[in-house]
Order: sequence, then C-alpha cells, then structure tokens
Amino acid sequence: MATKTLARRNGGHLLTNVFNDFFSPWTDLLTEPTWERALTVPAVNITENDKNYQLSVAAPGLKKEDFNVDVDGNMLTISAEKEENKEEKDQEYTRKEYNYSSFSRTFTLPSEVKQSAIEAEYKDGVLHLMLPKTEAAQKATTKVKIK
Repeated sequence: MATKTLARRNGGHLLTNVFNDFFSPWTDLLTEPTWERALTVPAVNITENDKNYQLSVAAPGLKKEDFNVDVDGNMLTISAEKEENKEEKDQEYTRKEYNYSSFSRTFTLPSEVKQSAIEAEYKDGVLHLMLPKTEAAQKATTKVKIK
C-alpha cells in the first residue's frame, strides 16, 4: 500500500509529480497574487473642484514613512519603498524570506496649482494629496449656460 501511495500522488504518475515538484517554486512564484501585486503600480483617482485637485493613491500595507512626495518644477512624483526581512529558526531548519516592493508615479501639475500649499495624508491604506489652486484660478472659474 505504501508503494502505491508513492507511485500515485494526487492521482498522477510519479514522474509527472517529480517534475511538478521540481518546477513548483518557479510556477508558484509566477502565479502567486503577491508577485502580481509587486509588479503593478497602485491605482490613482484624480478629482477636481473649484478650489483644488485631489489625488487618492490606493496603497494598502504601507506606512506613511514608506512614501516620498516630491515636486520638481511642474512635476509631482509619488513613490514608495518597502522592504521586509523575516527569519524563523528552529532546531532543524532556518527559513529566511525577503520581500521588496516599490513604485513611482509622476504627474505633470497644472500651472494653477499652488505648489507650496500641497498637503498629503495617509489613512486606511490610501494616500490623499490635496493640491490647492491659486486664488486667480479659483476666481477664473465660471459656469457656461447652454442654449
């Protein structure tokens, strides 16, 4: 009975299972949802009203210290880096895991943004940026009647 169990694991042949077991670290790595998340950039929602622009960056699992928000000329760059190292030791094995993820998004700021007054807050997995418009831009807003 033990021989039959070794020869047929999960209903397959021993040779097939040997290859599946050999390649599983690579196939698991490429099909894991965490790998897919590491290769993507977070979603950004941009809204506008009369007084400001608002950016919301969905980035759960990060801390506010992981983010950098830089303004260089009319370019706004939002980036983040996170590195995790885990180590487990037991009498029979040592297991180390490393995880590094990062992203960077750059946006061209409209000329009416008052750059010195940009504010950022990270709350509930979302980075919120408030980009206030200059007073001249706020006054220039008009409604157009449709005939």
